Amino acid sequence: MAHSAHTQQTGAQTKRPNAVRLAAYVVGAVFLLVAVLGFIPGVTSNYDSMEWAGHESGAKLFGLFQVSILHNLVHGLFGVLGLALARTTPGARGFLLGGGLIYLLLWLYGLFVDHDSGANFVPLNHADNWLHLGLGLGMMALSALPQGRAGAPGRHSTEAHPRDTRD
Repeated sequence: MAHSAHTQQTGAQTKRPNAVRLAAYVVGAVFLLVAVLGFIPGVTSNYDSMEWAGHESGAKLFGLFQVSILHNLVHGLFGVLGLALARTTPGARGFLLGGGLIYLLLWLYGLFVDHDSGANFVPLNHADNWLHLGLGLGMMALSALPQGRAGAPGRHSTEAHPRDTRD
């Protein structure tokens, strides 16, 4: 009977991730969507001028964010990583916090790199820079979400869920 209750609880938990896991799932899914959109002409303007990498790529996602094949592939890998790590609370927190730090470093890099130089290999433009700042701060803030379920702020006690290993 206890095993059945544990199985039901674990199944329910898998269906209803906590806030930090849900945030990581959403962020990962958005990165995958952006990766796909980066390869769609029309959504990406100047699609025919997209380069593998580098500042020479004239392609712009939504006509605003400079992208390249490498840039789109990195978004896709980041999305897959986010979805995989969202399966557990520590993984989700690590993805959001680590990803946030990476984006803040990328923002700083974009501020100081000459956008017309070979060092701008991602490629980045001013719109990308400010998006990276927002992503970095937003992901770090999401990593601080409580892991309790709705109606139960903060960390739920281990007494209530002694075998809950997904959190």
